[in-house]
Amino acid sequence: MSSVLRPAVSEDDPSVTSATSKYRPISSHLAIAPPVSVVIPAMNEAENLPYVFKTLPGWIHEVVLVDGNSTDDTVRVARELWPSVKVVKQRGKGKGDALITGFEACTGDIIVMVDADGSADGHEIVSYVSALVSGADFAKGSRFANGGGTSDMTPIRKLGNRVLCAVVNAKFGARYTDLCYGYNAFWRHCLDKIDLDCTGFEVETLMNIRVVKAGLKVQEIPSHEYLRIHGTSNLRAVRDGFRVLRVILKERSNRRALHRKPRGATLNSHQGAVS
Repeated sequence: MSSVLRPAVSEDDPSVTSATSKYRPISSHLAIAPPVSVVIPAMNEAENLPYVFKTLPGWIHEVVLVDGNSTDDTVRVARELWPSVKVVKQRGKGKGDALITGFEACTGDIIVMVDADGSADGHEIVSYVSALVSGADFAKGSRFANGGGTSDMTPIRKLGNRVLCAVVNAKFGARYTDLCYGYNAFWRHCLDKIDLDCTGFEVETLMNIRVVKAGLKVQEIPSHEYLRIHGTSNLRAVRDGFRVLRVILKERSNRRALHRKPRGATLNSHQGAVS
């Protein structure tokens, strides 16, 4: 990619030109050019949104909240917390449908997926964006890469995720350490290559498979998943596990070409880059 992280410069520095002023400061040392959109699918998450929004970095371009016909104050709270938030009403049902709706509303070059239950730390977004501007097409969060972790997985979910991840790796030539995790980021042009068409929780698995089939460069980002703060998750381990398995089998039977890179490609030991 032509966009790169560059040293941030002071606005008082006379050497600042119009060419560098387009960069958004991320820290005292880094700045970024591509606008970043954050998509948050939410249904009745008014109590959790304060925890979600307080970790979002101020340098992001826009927040797109996809409201799944909430009956609480989700939309009002979102607008109070982030006045410029773009609220989009979900057309159908399911997390996949909500994400697809949100992606269509994004105007940024980079899209970041963040859950509304407080389990994701927005401070990690800089790691995802850094991976993308350094050359990756898809930055995939992993709770099991070195440096990652989870406070919100039961033993049965961990086992199911491990088994399904192994199946995807074996069938599609991927080298993932995590499969069913919703904290990801990618360049918007990737949507043209993965053609999302599912409505449920299995959308994350579908994305992970299709980026490999499309030959996109993937880098895993160590991430920590926290406990849901308020409310009850709609995730059901057995039911959703079978839905994920159906997606895997369907994608394997779909004979679209797999543009995989040579078998010699390896994981980056400290960042978890997947080739």
